Amino acid sequence: MEQPDATVVVRIAGEGGEGTITLGDLFTRIAACSGLEIYSFRTYSAEIRGGQVMYQTRLGIDRVMTEGDEANVLVAMNQQAWIEEHEDLCKNAAIIHDAHVQVPNDSHQGFPIPAEAIAQELEWARGKNFVLLGALGWFFRLDLDVAADLVRQQMRHHPESLEKNLAALRRGYTFAQQTYPEPFPFALDLPDTVEERILLSGADAMALGALAAGCDFYAGYPITPATPTMESLARYLPAFGGKYVQVEDEMAAINMAIGASFAGRRALTATSGPGLSLMTEGLGLASMAEIPLVLINVQRAGPSTGLPTKTSQGDLFLSLYGGHGDAPRFVLAPDSVKDCYFKTIYAFSLAERYQMPVIVLSDQAMASRQATTPLPGEPWNGPLARLTPTPEELAGDYQRYAFTDTGLSPMTHPGVPGGMYLAESLEHNAYGYPDQTPGNHEQMMRKRARKVETAREMLADWRMTSRRWGDRGAPFGIMGWGSTRGAVREVTKRLQAQGIHVEAIYPHTLLPMPDQAIVDFLSTKRAILVPELNFSGQFGRMVEHRYYKELDERNVHIYQRKKEQGVPFKVREIYEATLEMIDEERKLWNKEHGEIARIFDTVQRLGEASGTFEKDGGHCD
Repeated sequence: MEQPDATVVVRIAGEGGEGTITLGDLFTRIAACSGLEIYSFRTYSAEIRGGQVMYQTRLGIDRVMTEGDEANVLVAMNQQAWIEEHEDLCKNAAIIHDAHVQVPNDSHQGFPIPAEAIAQELEWARGKNFVLLGALGWFFRLDLDVAADLVRQQMRHHPESLEKNLAALRRGYTFAQQTYPEPFPFALDLPDTVEERILLSGADAMALGALAAGCDFYAGYPITPATPTMESLARYLPAFGGKYVQVEDEMAAINMAIGASFAGRRALTATSGPGLSLMTEGLGLASMAEIPLVLINVQRAGPSTGLPTKTSQGDLFLSLYGGHGDAPRFVLAPDSVKDCYFKTIYAFSLAERYQMPVIVLSDQAMASRQATTPLPGEPWNGPLARLTPTPEELAGDYQRYAFTDTGLSPMTHPGVPGGMYLAESLEHNAYGYPDQTPGNHEQMMRKRARKVETAREMLADWRMTSRRWGDRGAPFGIMGWGSTRGAVREVTKRLQAQGIHVEAIYPHTLLPMPDQAIVDFLSTKRAILVPELNFSGQFGRMVEHRYYKELDERNVHIYQRKKEQGVPFKVREIYEATLEMIDEERKLWNKEHGEIARIFDTVQRLGEASGTFEKDGGHCD
């Protein structure tokens, strides 16, 4: 399918421990510094060393929104890379491979590089990946000096290996230049000027968002794939006057963060699914004691320890409903690297203003991906502060948990004269003292729940409740959440180019759900597709349950496209699922009415469109 912008998908595969990820990261950075737009994805085995690793990056002249589908270029560092990846290549793909890798002479173009032999000549066997990095630099006509500067920056803490790696880089570049002087078929024209932007991972974006929001305390326990956010905060938080603590387990992490928040700090913790399970009682404590807390959940495939290095959206129900009793919270779902930055800022504003826990739902694919993005501007609101008691309230009868119309009551911290109170995990009265009477419990439950409803109006003012695009009022829709948005954006763009009218909506707040926006979206729909990365279709089931009246009144059909393989959706998968939904609705309409309705006039070329995802050159991504 023709694309409005030229893109190339490069896939690098090899064994864990031989520098595959380093090769992918450095190549991505060099391409970004050369002016190309970048979007990457990585997947690796759970073993510390060994097992196959894959790094995929998509290069573009204009903005790219996904890592792409089939690869135009495969960099095979070992034989297993060819065995596992060759069926997922475009026609006439370029295979850049170590000379010992056997690549059959078929429809692909082979570019052997004796990377291992060159590394041995340099007496630096570990430099094979830098030899291939240099070769990639020549093939894509990237500046060798830029590449060398980035290697120096990356390896500055390893002076004993820096010069050896630089020598391997230059030898790889020179070998490819002398052996393959002709133009590389997938090289992109580099821009004359490079606009200012940054190459950022989702994990780093969340860490920077926390710093921008004034976070000054982090407690966490290492867990894949949330550790990179923790590592970023360990690097930067002390420089901003904050405190960083690596604790013994997830229960200690959340309880320490709650204690810091009680003491007046803006506190954060981060984890993944198994850790969130351990933190659920702490979430209940933050909700019951009305203590601000931000918790980042970087989802991975489960259950149990599951696939710890793979992606999933399987923690939705756990994040929304996990815990005993009714413990109100906010749940936010960023849908891009840039959005990770802003949603983390808004999470702190919600936590501080409404005195309750906020979960930011990311996933392994979004946290580890790198994407070029413009420098983020100012958020729609500055970081909000806590509601504090007036001097008159402190001098009088201060009630920390006073009943109010909004559910909000003034909060202070230890050391404030007249502001001492008991933050109790037991049900309590307005002063914080335990009170188990039926009437008080019901009133307090209403008070805590009311804060979520109070926040709806402010969330709408922030314009952050949902993102909506496509043909407004189209009869067919796509509705999802989180990291799948990029693929859906490409799908709607391609369908529009074919005259097929589709509209999409992605909620940013999953608790509370943006009911008004979603009801308006559903009001014109005959059918919607819900793509999500989990086995049971949790979001689709949530939509069916919450909006059953609107769905029944208009006879809106929901089609689910579920994927639980540990890897993101390919654009092609959502594209084909959308066409299947439209075709099925056409059949239902014909069966019901005996004729083709006007709304299906736009899909007469359905059969033609469904065949446009052939593995053909650079357009299969």
